Amino acid sequence: METYRFSVVIEKDADGYFAFCPELQGCYTQGSTYEEALANIRDAVQLHVTDRLACGEDVPQPESVSLTSVEVAA
Repeated sequence: METYRFSVVIEKDADGYFAFCPELQGCYTQGSTYEEALANIRDAVQLHVTDRLACGEDVPQPESVSLTSVEVAA
């Protein structure tokens, strides 16, 4: 069994927490708490990877991940 590592982003919003995996397009979820969102995104990533492997597709692995912020005036 191979182990994969992915970055995930978890954002707080008015309804709880939204989580997504930038390396896996369309892989996102939500949760009422941070912990629930983290558990849900872990499950979503697992399902996404399992499905790709079952279909004979490659599983993308990031070469590097950069997280930053920008400031804009409006």
